[in-house]
Amino acid sequence: MSHPFPPRKHSAVSTPDRPPGWAPAVPTTVLLTALGVLIVGQMYTVLALLQPMATTLGTTPGQATWTATAFGFAYAAGFLLAGPLSDRYGPRAVITAGLVAATVTTAAVGFAPDLPTVIVLRSLQGLTAATFAPSALSYVARHIAPQRRGTSLTCVTSGMLAAAVVMQIGAQVLAAHAGWRAVFWTGAALMALSLVPVRRVLRPTAHHGDEGGLLQAFTAMPRLLRRPRLGALCLATVALMAAFVALYTAVAIAGPPGIAGNSSAVLALRASGLPALIAVPLLVPVLQRLRAPLRATSAFFLAALTVAAGSFLGGHTVSLAVALLLFVAAVAVAAPAVVETIGALAPHARGTAVAFYGCSMFIGASLGPQMAGVFAGLGFNGLLLVVAAVLVLGALLALPAIRDQGAFATPPPAPGGPAHERTAADSGTPTVAGRDPAG
Repeated sequence: MSHPFPPRKHSAVSTPDRPPGWAPAVPTTVLLTALGVLIVGQMYTVLALLQPMATTLGTTPGQATWTATAFGFAYAAGFLLAGPLSDRYGPRAVITAGLVAATVTTAAVGFAPDLPTVIVLRSLQGLTAATFAPSALSYVARHIAPQRRGTSLTCVTSGMLAAAVVMQIGAQVLAAHAGWRAVFWTGAALMALSLVPVRRVLRPTAHHGDEGGLLQAFTAMPRLLRRPRLGALCLATVALMAAFVALYTAVAIAGPPGIAGNSSAVLALRASGLPALIAVPLLVPVLQRLRAPLRATSAFFLAALTVAAGSFLGGHTVSLAVALLLFVAAVAVAAPAVVETIGALAPHARGTAVAFYGCSMFIGASLGPQMAGVFAGLGFNGLLLVVAAVLVLGALLALPAIRDQGAFATPPPAPGGPAHERTAADSGTPTVAGRDPAG
C-alpha cells in the first residue's frame, strides 16, 4: 500500500532559470549571499564592540581584541573539518547542523560574564560558524548550472567580503541602542530563523555506495595538499586576504593626517568599497569570457596596480576612496575565480578543496593586521607599496593554474540543449544524474 503522504520530490521541469537536474539559481544565490553576510560577519562584529565590551567586562579594548583573534583562528581551523564533512554528508546537511550549533554558541557569547569566558565562547562560535562557507561554496559548485555558477559564486563571495563592513556598521548601531550583548542575541535569532529557508531552498546531495566513509573524506586532505597548483592557489589566497585586511588596517593606523584615528573617515572609506561588491556580480557575463585562472591572475595584478597607484595619492580622501573602490572590485573578481579554479582542480573532493581555500583566506585575514603593524614604520605610502608587492606575489603563485587552459571560455549552451552534459563534464561538475563525470 502506498504511503498516504509520499515524500516531496524536486521538480525536474526545465525553465530558463532552472535547467533539468540543477537547483534554482536565484533563490539559492540570494539565500547563501545573505547567510554569508550574517555568518562570516560574526568575525567582524566585535571590532565595533571593543570599547563597550571592555567597559562591561572590566578590561581594556586592546585585551578585548583577543575576542576577534580567537574567533579567526578557530574559524580557519573549522574549515578543515567542515570540508570533508560536506563531501561525505552533503552541503545542506552540514549547513543545517552548523546553523543549529552556531545559534547556540552565538547566543552564549551574549551571556558571558568575563573576558576569558567570552574568548572561549568566541572560539566555539568560530568553530561552528566555519561549517557554512566551505559547504555553501561546495553547494554552488555541485548544484548550480555552469552558465549561472560564476554569477552565483561572485554574489556569495562578495557577500562574505561585504560582511566586514556591513556587520560592523550594524553592530555599532545596535549596540548604541541595546548594548553589545544584544548584537549576539540578534545574530543567534537570525541564524535560527534562517533554518526554515535553508531546508526549503537547498537540496540534499545524492550519495553513492562507492564514496567511502568519513575517514576516507579526511584522508583525501593530504593527497590534495600534494598537488602543487592547489597549494599555490591556497598561498595566493593567503596573499590576497592579507593584503585586503592590511590595506584597511593601514588606513586606520598609518593613514594620512585627517584619516588615521578619525573613525568617521575610516568608516566612510570602508563603505566606499561596497558599490564594487554590488557592481561586480552584474559584470559576470562579461568577466566569464575569461576562464577562471586567467580572471584570477588578472584581478591580482589589477589590485596590485590600484594599491600602488593609491600610494601616490597622499591625503586626498576622495582619490583614496576611488582607489579603494577599484581595489575592492579587483578582490571581488579574484576571490570567486580562485574558488572556481580550485573546484575544477579537485572535482572529487570539492568540499575539502574549498575548505583549504577558506582556511587560507582567514589565515591571510589574521595575518593582515600583523603585516600592517610590522611595516607601519614605512608610513602610509610605504605600507601600500608592501601590500602591492604581496599582491604581485599572489598573482605569480596563481599563474601556473593558467597553463594548458585556453584564455577564453566556451560560451555556455542553452539550458537543456544538446551540449548541456558536455559542458557539465568539462567544468568538472556533476551531471544531471548527480554523478561526477570523472568518477
